[in-house]
Amino acid sequence: MKKKETNVVIVTIAIFIATFMSAVEGTIVSTAMPTIVGDLHGVSLMNWVISIFLLTNAIFTPIYGKLADIFGRKRIFNVGIFIFLVGSILSGLANSMTTLIIWRALQGVGAGCIMPVSNTIIADIYPIEKRARIMGFNGAAWGIASIIAPLLGGFIVDKLTWHWVFFINVPIGIITILLIQIFLREEVKVNDKPIDFLGSAWLMLALLGLMYGFQLIGEAHFSPFMLLISFVLFILGVVLFIRQEKKAVDPIISLKLFQNRTFVIQNVATMLVAGFLIGFEVYLPTWTQGILGLPASLAGFAVTPSSLLWIFGSFLAGKMMVKLSPNKVLSVSLSILAVGSLILAVVPIETPFWFFFVISAILGTGFGITITSTTVTSQHLVSSDQIGVATSFNTLARSLGQTIMMSIFGIIMNSSMNSGVAQNSRYNMGMMNKLINPQTAKELPSDLLGGLRLILYSALHNIYLSGFILILIALVVNIFDRKTAENS
Repeated sequence: MKKKETNVVIVTIAIFIATFMSAVEGTIVSTAMPTIVGDLHGVSLMNWVISIFLLTNAIFTPIYGKLADIFGRKRIFNVGIFIFLVGSILSGLANSMTTLIIWRALQGVGAGCIMPVSNTIIADIYPIEKRARIMGFNGAAWGIASIIAPLLGGFIVDKLTWHWVFFINVPIGIITILLIQIFLREEVKVNDKPIDFLGSAWLMLALLGLMYGFQLIGEAHFSPFMLLISFVLFILGVVLFIRQEKKAVDPIISLKLFQNRTFVIQNVATMLVAGFLIGFEVYLPTWTQGILGLPASLAGFAVTPSSLLWIFGSFLAGKMMVKLSPNKVLSVSLSILAVGSLILAVVPIETPFWFFFVISAILGTGFGITITSTTVTSQHLVSSDQIGVATSFNTLARSLGQTIMMSIFGIIMNSSMNSGVAQNSRYNMGMMNKLINPQTAKELPSDLLGGLRLILYSALHNIYLSGFILILIALVVNIFDRKTAENS
């Protein structure tokens, strides 16, 4: 009897669906948040509805990578989606802000498997020359979701209820599980080594301390004591994790990975680029709304070329990786990002809307090459039984970069605006909040608009100047991999 093989096309479609579902869920809730707050009466807790999802998502990412290497991609992928669906159902049934936050945490636990295990499956079913292109399409789902999610969220809230923001995942998730279960074939080798539960626990403690600490830093008012506790937990977790991994029979993340200079540099570059990426995506609509006065529905399209050119960049990455060393591929992509980020950092306040399409296209190409090539390189540098771990570590690096830099960008934004407002007694932070929303900006005195926009421009200029510096640091870091490239 002929052995059944994986249906590559259907499995790829299932992966795209799962990735898109996870990407949309990360942003669609923001659109529904005003309605949710009005219904559940929890404005003081609203930020945690978003933050807890991102936090648990990142914490469990490296765990899923190892489990996928031990128990197989199919089983872990479907378990992760099942947890995500349970979290979605319970979130939709929540009757208070506290319970919603709890179930959003569970939803994030499930979502933590989708990106790393998706890319691991792609590594299994596609040769390296095609892998970059497919990962590009998969990665572009995040950019497309950032455009579609607000529209979809608004439609659901207007036509149904906010509960359906979560319930809509159920049929999509069930279809994905069935497609993966039926059409993905894999041979799972029996692994009788003990699971590194202690290593997992210490790693989760370290990530919890680090990411919660940076969440606190990003808040306007936070407890210095809680911040200290968070970073103490981070340091303690790291120390105990390293000690455990040195003696573990089958470590959750082998410390030998960090002996490979190329692997380390590729993932450090990923972290830095992801930090700039989140600043670009979050603050560019703020520019187009607050300075140019465009409506939110139009402002969001400023980042659209980035999503489209991301796919093109991934296609280029596949071509380049066949001919060039990882160091040279990264040099090219970071150079493109350096050009785009420098332009963004120096453009004047009078810059027209269409020019941001050009900047977005340049950056999208650089993002596509960088994120795709570093993922594929991380997979290529390890043995087949470590691909899941390597992929999840790369995903974790991106999450850490985004979390850390969002907090730092928030500090830069607030301090810049506070400094600008303090220079004129007629200005206040309430006016800055109104300025960012084109609807409420109409309420501001017309003679103050110019000055307020200059303050916002200065704050955004500082953010993008910081982003340019991140890319320069990544270029410097990549120089240290040249010796490896020349010797290979």
